[in-house]
Amino acid sequence: MERPASDAPGASAYALAVRDDLRDGERVADLTLGDLTVTVCRGRDSVLVVVRRPGNGGLALRAIHAPAGTLTVRVVASEPGEALRLEANSALGRHEVAIAASEADLHRLRVCVWLTPRAPLLVPFHPRDLYPLDANDDPLGATGQVEAAQRGVNSGLLYFRFREPAFGSVLYFQNLSALNDYYAATDTVPDGAVGGEWPELGYLLPTPPQSGTPPTNPLAAGERVMLSDAILVFRDEADDDEQELSRQFLQLLGIAYKALSLPRTDYRDWAGLAERTLTDLETAPQASVRHYGHRYVMPYPDGEYPDVMVQVSVLAAIHDYGRWRGEPLPLEDELRRGLPRFYDEKLKTLRRYLPNVGDDKDADAVDSWYLYHPMLNLARLALDGDADARALLMRSVDYGIKAAHHFKYRWPIMYDIRDFTVKTRARNDDRFGQTDVGGIYAYLMLQCYQLTDEERFLHEARAAIDAAVGMRFNLEYQANLTAWGAAACMRLWRITNEGTYLAQSYVYLASFFHNCMIWESDVRLAKHYRTFLGATCLHDAPYMAIYECFDAFTAFEAYLADSGPDLEPAARMLIGEYCKYALDRAWFYYPSALPDEAIAGPPHQSGVINRKLAFPLEDLYGNGEPAGRVGQEIYGSGAALVFASRSHHSVEGAPFRLFCNLFVRTIERTGERALSLMLDGGETCQADLSLVRLKRRRMPQKVTLTSANGDVLRPHATDKDRIDFRVPASGRLILTWSA
Repeated sequence: MERPASDAPGASAYALAVRDDLRDGERVADLTLGDLTVTVCRGRDSVLVVVRRPGNGGLALRAIHAPAGTLTVRVVASEPGEALRLEANSALGRHEVAIAASEADLHRLRVCVWLTPRAPLLVPFHPRDLYPLDANDDPLGATGQVEAAQRGVNSGLLYFRFREPAFGSVLYFQNLSALNDYYAATDTVPDGAVGGEWPELGYLLPTPPQSGTPPTNPLAAGERVMLSDAILVFRDEADDDEQELSRQFLQLLGIAYKALSLPRTDYRDWAGLAERTLTDLETAPQASVRHYGHRYVMPYPDGEYPDVMVQVSVLAAIHDYGRWRGEPLPLEDELRRGLPRFYDEKLKTLRRYLPNVGDDKDADAVDSWYLYHPMLNLARLALDGDADARALLMRSVDYGIKAAHHFKYRWPIMYDIRDFTVKTRARNDDRFGQTDVGGIYAYLMLQCYQLTDEERFLHEARAAIDAAVGMRFNLEYQANLTAWGAAACMRLWRITNEGTYLAQSYVYLASFFHNCMIWESDVRLAKHYRTFLGATCLHDAPYMAIYECFDAFTAFEAYLADSGPDLEPAARMLIGEYCKYALDRAWFYYPSALPDEAIAGPPHQSGVINRKLAFPLEDLYGNGEPAGRVGQEIYGSGAALVFASRSHHSVEGAPFRLFCNLFVRTIERTGERALSLMLDGGETCQADLSLVRLKRRRMPQKVTLTSANGDVLRPHATDKDRIDFRVPASGRLILTWSA
C-alpha cells in the first residue's frame, strides 16, 4: 500500500530503531553489487544489511534481531559462493549470516541466517525484516506501492516499487523450503508471513498466536536452525504499466528461482495409472449412473448428480488418451451419446444438470465459468474432427455470447441461467466477481474462430481480454481459468500480430505464479506429499486441487505451442517448471500414494473416499492439513489420462516408450534406431528423460543420448525396466539404440 510519511498511521518501535541504527550504528563491512552498494551495520540489537542506490534511497534488511543483552559481530571466513559471512553472539546464542551476490543478470542478493540457541528458546515475537529507505536512510520518508504479497501458504514473496526516491522495483523472496526445521520445532505455519504495511515489510517469522498463554515449543539448545533465507532481486525501473510490471515480475521471479536448490522429481507411471483409471471408470459402481438410457460420470463417489462439466471434461481426457493409444475407447462414445440431454431447447444452451436433477439442487444457478468450460472441451473435440461435438457447441455458443454481453465481460460469481439475475455478485472481499472468466471465454471464442473463420468470434475474444485490463495482481479467480486466459492472449497475438496481447499474457501469468507455492512444505502431514510449484485452486483457497492442476497444465501446453522466440525467457522457464513439477506432485493426489494418516477421515471428511479406486483426492494442503477433506474427484479422473498422453511417447518399432517431464516440442525419426528430440523448457533448467521398457520386450543392449553439440549424456539410473537421464530442459537431443 502506498503511504508517504505524512499519511502513515504511525511507526512501530522497530521502524524507528532502524532509522536510529543507520544513523548511530557501527559499519561492519561493505560490498558492491553492480551500481548498488551493500553495507552491513550493527545496531543496538540488530544487524542490518543495507542496499543503496546512491542518491536514490535504498533498503534495510534486518538479518538479526537479538533484543536481549549485548550483541557482538565479527566477520569470519566465507564459504564457497559467499561474498561475506558474519558471526554474532548475544544472550540468545550464536547467529550466522551468509551473504551472496550475483550480477549475472539482474542484481540479486541473498542473505541466509541461522541461530544456535544457548538454551531452549521460546520465540513469542519477531519483527518484520525489510524497510524501504529514502535518500537520508529514513524508512518513514520513502513512498511506494506493494503490488503483490504472499497469499496463504503460497510463495513467500513480496513485489513492490518505489515512487520516491527513484530506487526502482524489488522482488523479495523468502525461501520457505529452507525453514521447515523452524516450523517443525515451533509448530508454526508460514501463512501470510511475507507482506506487511509500508514501510514495514518483508518476513514476519511465524510465532504462536499472541495470547495469555506463552508458546511452549522452543528451539532446542545447541541445535542450529535456519531463521531466514531471503533473496532480493532489483530493477532500476519502477514501471506503473500493468503489462510491463507483470513482465518484470516474471523476470525477477525467474532470477530468484535460479537461486533455489530445487527438489527432485521422480518418474511417475502415468500410463499405468491411466489404465487403472479407465478400468474404474468403466466398472466401479460409484463412478457412473444411468439416466435416459445413457451413462453419466458422477462428480464424486456416491455423491452429487451428473454434471455437464464433469461429463465433457472426462470425455475430452478419454478422447486424448484414446488418440495417444492409437484407437478410440468404447467409453468415449458411450459418454458422448448422453451429452444432448444437458441441452435446453428453450434457452439454447447447455445446463449444468440433467432435467431430472433432485429438488435439493438449484437447477437454474450457474457459476460463471461453468457455462463456458464444457464448451471449451467440446471445441477441443470438434477441432479434432468430432462432428457431434461441433454441432452441440454451435447450438450453445450464442447463449454464452449473450451472457458475456449482458455482464459486459465482467462476470459475477453466480447467476440464474434463465434471465441472468445475479445470485452472488462478488467473492469474499466484496470487490470482484469471477475476474478471469474472460480468459476462458476468449479462448473458447478463438476455438470457434478456428472452426468457422467467423470474425465475430475474434471480436468477442478481443473484447473479453480488453475488459480485464487493469486488474493487475487481482486478476486470478481460479487458477485454470487464469492459465486459459494466458493461452488466449498468446493465440490472439499469433492471429493479430498485436504485441499488446503477448504483453497481456504476462499479466495472466504473473497472477497465476503469484498464487503458486514455490516451496516444498514439510509442515505436519505435508511431509507425506509434495507441494513444490503447486497452484492453489482459487485466489484465496487454502489448498491445491487436482482439476485446476491438470487443466492449467493443458492450457500451458497450448500457450507454449503458440509461443515463439519472442516469449519472455522467464515466462517460458516458469511454465516449463510448473508443468514438470505437476507431473511429479500430482501423483500424491491419489489415495494409494498416501499413508492413512495423511487422508482426512470423519468428522473432517466431507465425502466418500475409496482408497481402492484410481481417482484422485480433490485437495492437498501446504499447511499440512489432512488431504481429501473436500472429497475424491471422479471429475478429476482425467488427470492421469492427460498426464500420460503428454509425458509418455510411443516410438514405433522400439522396445520402449519415451518419458519426459517437459513438453517435447518435436520428435523426428532420423534413422531406423535414431530419434531427434526438441525440448521446450527453461534455458538453465533440467528435465528427466527415461526409456521405459514395454511389456514382454527387452531393453536395447546399447543406448546413447547426446546433446546437439555432441556431448554424451550418461544415465543416472539403469535397471531392466527403465533407463533414466537428466538432460538440459531446452534444446535438441539425439537418441540412438541398438537392436
